[in-house]
Amino acid sequence: MADFAVELRDVVKRFVTPEGSEIAAVDHVSMQIKNGEFFSMLGSSGCGKTTSLRMIAGFEWPTEGDVLIEGKSMGHTPPYQRKVNTVFQSYALFQHLTVFQNIAFGLEMEGAGEDEIKKRVARALEMVQLTGMERRRPKQLSGGQQQRVAVARALVKTPDVLLLDEPLGALDLKLRKEMQLELKALQQQLGITFIYVTHDQEEALTMSDRIAVMSKGKVQQLATPVEIYERPVNKFVADFIGESNFMEGKIKSISKDEAVVYVPALQAEIKGLPMSSNFVNGEEVVVSTRPEKIRIVEQGTKGEGLFKAKVLNSVYIGSDTHVYVDMEGIRMKVMEQNRISRLDPSSFYHKDQIITLLFLPENTLVLKKD
Repeated sequence: MADFAVELRDVVKRFVTPEGSEIAAVDHVSMQIKNGEFFSMLGSSGCGKTTSLRMIAGFEWPTEGDVLIEGKSMGHTPPYQRKVNTVFQSYALFQHLTVFQNIAFGLEMEGAGEDEIKKRVARALEMVQLTGMERRRPKQLSGGQQQRVAVARALVKTPDVLLLDEPLGALDLKLRKEMQLELKALQQQLGITFIYVTHDQEEALTMSDRIAVMSKGKVQQLATPVEIYERPVNKFVADFIGESNFMEGKIKSISKDEAVVYVPALQAEIKGLPMSSNFVNGEEVVVSTRPEKIRIVEQGTKGEGLFKAKVLNSVYIGSDTHVYVDMEGIRMKVMEQNRISRLDPSSFYHKDQIITLLFLPENTLVLKKD
């Protein structure tokens, strides 16, 4: 078996715009996707994720570089000669055919025998828990069921790799959440490599073994969900995944495990974890802290990393309270979990209240400015 299910080696894809200039939709991208992995490409529209997926499927060919599937070069191999199958956002089901006929379609095109088709369709239906629905038409199914028919139709051909292009985009929030867990469970049960394209960060964090965060045709970071959330490599990733507060400053001193940054707006130093190995003293950097990682502490607390802030607004969300504060002109968002059951309005933060915030060095990241 090849080392990787899919590999992109320094792939570039250029398109000519209607105005006649060239743009690189995918700009020197390399990725190695393991066998049996749930791998997501995440980014906003125009970041190159769908173009990358289309090159794996064979709908687009790379301008430079190579696409390998199970170790074999596939750069210019047509889609039907690749052991991959795609599930599209629109499902692309045939409305005039039954569920059974939709799933069997690809096998009939290959000239499979009737008994084999029956057996394989039955197994695909079982996988996606739609046994007994064979005779329905797509419009007699819910959105989630249509989604599963689209997955079954792709799985019936036993691909090595299943490509999914924003397949949950059309579903409502509650169903999306259920389908995310279902797809993940299905992938684990089948052991097939899933390559998933989405612009929904929570979806990518929920489902993936690893995520490639993309922007402007480049991979900004490729890592596990935990690494991407807890240790983003640059400001783009920190900003794109979840929420972050940012402050600008200059490096005063730097070691392997700790950077001391002088923040002019605060006229103070703040300590954090350096997210790059090649910072230099005096370099301009961005300090990033997630709202849930800033602590609100008792007034009069002594120690390092403490800053006074003025409450601008406090929003009660139920599970937590979002407190918007002003720290010497820098606006911050702090999230505090509501661990105590209470109704007393005076126990919540109010406008213009002065509070003390604690920034722990291990929750404070120092990032490259780019």
